[in-house]
Amino acid sequence: MENIIKAAVERGASDLHIKAGDVFRARIDGVLRPLTKQRLTPEQTRAIALRMIPSEEDRKRIDQIRDFDCSWGAPGVGRFRVNILRQRSSFMVVMRVIPFDVPTLDRLHLPQVLARIAEADGGLVVVAGGPGSGRSSTIAALVHHINSNLNKHIVTLEDPIEFLHRDLQSSVTQREIGVDTESVASGLKAIMRQDPDVVVIGELHDAAMLEAALEGSETGHLVIASTVATSTVAACARLVALVPVAEQDLVRLRLADALVAVAVQRLMPKADGEGRNVVMEVLRKTPEIHERLRDPSRLEEIPALLAAGREEHGTQTFEQHAEDLVEAGVLRPELARTLAPEDATEGTGEDKPKRRRGR
Repeated sequence: MENIIKAAVERGASDLHIKAGDVFRARIDGVLRPLTKQRLTPEQTRAIALRMIPSEEDRKRIDQIRDFDCSWGAPGVGRFRVNILRQRSSFMVVMRVIPFDVPTLDRLHLPQVLARIAEADGGLVVVAGGPGSGRSSTIAALVHHINSNLNKHIVTLEDPIEFLHRDLQSSVTQREIGVDTESVASGLKAIMRQDPDVVVIGELHDAAMLEAALEGSETGHLVIASTVATSTVAACARLVALVPVAEQDLVRLRLADALVAVAVQRLMPKADGEGRNVVMEVLRKTPEIHERLRDPSRLEEIPALLAAGREEHGTQTFEQHAEDLVEAGVLRPELARTLAPEDATEGTGEDKPKRRRGR
């Protein structure tokens, strides 16, 4: 098993799928590819799942597990974020590859404005994108930039811990849910008593998480979080939609005041077919954008402001970034044309026609 996993990592796999009745599969450059010819038995996948579970207590209750998250690593093989699930009454294991080296902004070829965003004294920074778009890597690169250049206390709340940060210029405290703190709720309650300058709290998937992010940013901390969205406008709309309708007007105002920036990314195949490149839309709050964020009827005006503010503020649209990548020979023109503007109502629950999106 370890030899197969190691071979997949060496081929640049981002995810591995291990399922009873199927062969080993790995996602390489966005495509799910078979790695073996022999199909796995239910007994084999159960044994693999047992090996991935770090806690003896959890291993004892494996037959009661339906969905389980953990991290796993092996010397010379790699580190992985692991999800163990049941399908057709048998086990399946999905593994996300976590590189040993912490990514940097330069290595990920991210816009340089992200360095300025990471150096903000306080406020809320949101990294968005679809599943598998590399949000965790971008957040790790932001943390690494702060850690390398500023004297801060960075506290992360992770489920599970992915990238391991050494203390450099900053002190980095990484807490894993279920290991270092009982739950997300207890970790969030305690985090503000730990003298943080920077707080990383993962995905904003409910009203309680959003409230914690807003409270943290309103008390002078820099809060870095993520959400699932395909444009900066959609990310803002999605966060507001997390709370009941009666509270949305107030949350919209608080979000507009707290936001430092929103960065939304997609992964597009490189022109040479070797790997994928990040295409990013970046929103930085300016007085003009702040005004639009407070008024939901004017959200659709934001993309034009992002395009116009590129030179002065470092904002950019997907189309602008894609044009740069085409000129540099990194992205094929036909793929760049798939990056059509997204609907500002995404994430609000309103019906809208489906669009073709670049992947």
